[in-house]
Amino acid sequence: MVCKSIRIENFRNIGEAEVHFSPGVNVLYGDNAQGKTNLLEAVYFTALGKSFRPAREAELIRFGAEGCRILNTFSDSLRTQTLSYRLSGGRGRRLVEQNGVRVTRMSDMVGAFRVVLFCPEHLSLIQGGPELRRGYLNVALSQLRPVYLRALQRYNQILKERNSLLRRAQEDMATFRATEPMWSAQLAHEAALIAAMRDVYISRVNRLVAACFSDMTEDGEVPELTYVNSLGLTGEALADRADVEARYLSLLSTRHDREIGAGATLWGIHKDDIAVTLNGRPARQFASQGQQRSLALAMKLAEGDISAQESGGDRPVFLFDDVLSELDSRRRAYLMGELEGRQVIMTTCDPSASGIAADRVHTIRVTEGRYEESGSGK
Repeated sequence: MVCKSIRIENFRNIGEAEVHFSPGVNVLYGDNAQGKTNLLEAVYFTALGKSFRPAREAELIRFGAEGCRILNTFSDSLRTQTLSYRLSGGRGRRLVEQNGVRVTRMSDMVGAFRVVLFCPEHLSLIQGGPELRRGYLNVALSQLRPVYLRALQRYNQILKERNSLLRRAQEDMATFRATEPMWSAQLAHEAALIAAMRDVYISRVNRLVAACFSDMTEDGEVPELTYVNSLGLTGEALADRADVEARYLSLLSTRHDREIGAGATLWGIHKDDIAVTLNGRPARQFASQGQQRSLALAMKLAEGDISAQESGGDRPVFLFDDVLSELDSRRRAYLMGELEGRQVIMTTCDPSASGIAADRVHTIRVTEGRYEESGSGK
């Protein structure tokens, strides 16, 4: 999979730009706050319909403009396609088109153009909180399985309604008792599907991370990743969706006092995590910073490998947001070596940061939302 070009109008600080990419390594370089990450964000947005940075949609529109547009022209193993997004101000309305045909459900579009993002925040995948690791799972699986994305969307909406009900329960217990069974049953149903898919995915990631980490570190250290959920189940037990659904429903139906006191749902896939160990010890507590970064890097490479496997070898586009400067020379060299033959779009202040010969890199200088292409990268 290759992003051939991106056309942008009134997105962030970009007034109007059209940027072409090579199928190899593309380096966006320039000073800070010039628009490097904004361009990467636009490419990412066409893949998942959302930003990787905290922002309301209205904030993506250039100041003073009524709306913005992003047009991504990309090719997969079969053909060249387009994805178009138009966002308008006010209430944040959007118009999405794939190959000129309007898309009404995001779950029908996500996965058409696949990316793997690696940004400084991802270097904290091991040390950071569970929400980072859940985000890793959600982004990866949403691009591979439309059914996962639809289940996750339904789950989040049901969770929102159920939490609202819990917060009002003390003032309106009658409504709580009348409607809680419905919300709990729906939440348990979606949770069982999501948990099963997450567990299978992490099992695949675990095998790839172990091989990658051994190759990267050359020291025989053994990592292990395990899916952790509020039921305490793994493997075959999670594959029995009917049983898992019944277990979730039991928890959600019998412990109301604690949830009403907390004003929130205390059991479900929104509490899940990935346990990461190194040589049998929790990596969060006992791995060095370098080891943690190696594990995070291996997880992102595994995400890319699984994406390619699921698509008959059609590799995703890798997006690196100023991450090479955070890696030491050995890990940086390993990463770029592993990405040989893949399309990479990266941001940096130093155009030589990739460590690849200049005649093999497509360089794009970024200045105040303008993009000047120079290297061929072919």
